[in-house]
Amino acid sequence: MASLPGAFFEKGRSFLPCLFNSFDPYFKQPFGAVRAGQSVHLSLCIPEELGYVDPHLVLQKEGRYDVPVHYRMKFDGQTPHQNHFSVDVTLNDVGLYFYYFDLYTDFRRIVRGPDNCGVVSWQEGESWQITVYEADFETPDPIKGKVFYQIFPDRFCEGVENKPMPFPDRLYQADKHAEPFWQPNEVGGHLNEDYFGGDLKGIQMKLPYLRKMGVDYLYLNPIFEAHSNHRYNTADYLNVDPLLGTNEDFETLCAEARKYGIGIVLDGVFSHTGSDSRYFNREGRYGEGGAYRDPNSPYRSWYDFDSKYKGGYRSWWGFETLPEVNEETPSYVEFITGEGGVIDTWLRRGAAGFRLDVADELPYEFIEKVRTAVKRVGPDKFLLGEVWEDATTKYGFGHRRTYLLGKGLDSVMNYPFKNAVLDFVKGKPAEQAMGEILSICEHYPAPAMDTALNFLSTHDTERALTVIADEPANGRGREWQSGRCVTGEAYEEGMLRLRMAYAIIYTLPGLPCLYYGDEIGMQGYRDPFNRAFFCWDSHEERLRPVLAQLAQLRHSCEAFRTGELRVLRAEDGILHYQRIGKTETAEIIVNRSEHIIVEPLASGKHTEVNPMGFTIVVEENGHNPNHSYYDIQ
Repeated sequence: MASLPGAFFEKGRSFLPCLFNSFDPYFKQPFGAVRAGQSVHLSLCIPEELGYVDPHLVLQKEGRYDVPVHYRMKFDGQTPHQNHFSVDVTLNDVGLYFYYFDLYTDFRRIVRGPDNCGVVSWQEGESWQITVYEADFETPDPIKGKVFYQIFPDRFCEGVENKPMPFPDRLYQADKHAEPFWQPNEVGGHLNEDYFGGDLKGIQMKLPYLRKMGVDYLYLNPIFEAHSNHRYNTADYLNVDPLLGTNEDFETLCAEARKYGIGIVLDGVFSHTGSDSRYFNREGRYGEGGAYRDPNSPYRSWYDFDSKYKGGYRSWWGFETLPEVNEETPSYVEFITGEGGVIDTWLRRGAAGFRLDVADELPYEFIEKVRTAVKRVGPDKFLLGEVWEDATTKYGFGHRRTYLLGKGLDSVMNYPFKNAVLDFVKGKPAEQAMGEILSICEHYPAPAMDTALNFLSTHDTERALTVIADEPANGRGREWQSGRCVTGEAYEEGMLRLRMAYAIIYTLPGLPCLYYGDEIGMQGYRDPFNRAFFCWDSHEERLRPVLAQLAQLRHSCEAFRTGELRVLRAEDGILHYQRIGKTETAEIIVNRSEHIIVEPLASGKHTEVNPMGFTIVVEENGHNPNHSYYDIQ
């Protein structure tokens, strides 16, 4: 992993003094997180003008009783005007380690600067981080190098048209071009009661389309019975929502998808249920039973009833329609994770894995039990978590979250990548965007990084094209968001930038995930405007073939499975990086500027990159560069 060329290095040659940079292999090997028991080599480059400083590594494992440990660094020799020092440490215990360097002779220290480069300071400053994960942590190998596609089931494709509503309080939307309901009801709430009729048979009908797009896995938002169109208020964990189909329809979908080489990942909502569910049953839809109506209900212990809460029970973020569950309750844990439980049932029906909603709000012990349940069905089953920040540094509920260190999640949804890439194509300097990307790569265990879900849009965020081409909502309400649509020159430029953004997402470490409709330039601000029905009669065809080609490239080039990320240039509007595999190297150049650039390749050749465009070159390692050459423009 090379450091940012625009800031510190140029064509592999240092031209500004750099004391330390954890992104650069000269200063730290190996790059990034390490397995427990693995040795780490750290080096310093000290300007001669500082004199004899006797540097020490100061390393502290995070924990109540852990104290800083000082390691004296050995002198490795001199180069013109610089002294070199190094130290080797072996980290045996799983957790987060933070470090800086102490200059013993004058009480100064070297701390992390805003560009990750070490700076000399008289005061305390930011430290660097080393993540140490379980020595035996592995993630499913078949999933690496693959392409995901996220579907909001009600809004993708209607396989059974004009179907009757299974419950009288659901409103059917026959006009598939209509805007989702957004007006508040008479009490000011939003019930998400409008349904466009998307279903499992519709997804099955579109499997050839998805395969043509190069999709390997579908991530489906919740499909379990629930009384809202988003279905995050689960009513029955063991049955498909009847508007989507039946349990048999799900099994058929999984079987047919496998014929196309496609797996299905489900959304598991286990931090709360719906109030309108067979478990809580506040609304009485499920008879006289349920925790709310029956103090002797077998589900009563799942919930926290107390008059101190609004409505008399603890609910998720104060939403009374979403009563929180106690994930420590043995009967609930067994129901979700036991043999024959929810996880077991759906994986045996054909699912390839689960995404855990609000994973950072679930107790670690519960996540660990979910992992056990997932892997009990098969080691290749996948467990993904929803985390919006750096998953290694996430702090919540009074302690550091540890779900990414080897005994919890396989990986997480990679929101930091989304933010960095969208900000870059909108104008953020490349060196800043790449610094944010490298920080995640440095902190995440390699097995988790290889399977992190990289995306630009989700059901919880604005559509990528809207973010790129329209003005920010800045907290403005649904009335302002309703009906907004980018057209004309703004749309045309937005599509070019969206193309660039997906080229980056498809070539970075992790798994690219395309949100349904992004491939045809669908727009929309936050919920519900980002959840419109897929416009199957759209004539926008510019992005689909590019995405299909990028997917094909990922499938054919092994560097995109687990290859090293090496940055060659990150400067202003230019991103130039490599993915280095065992047999092939992919070189990616993204040009956000308004001018054609001529960029030197690592092989010595030069290539032109169009304005608002990108070029990808794949070459075989150890061969004549002209022998194997694949170029996407």
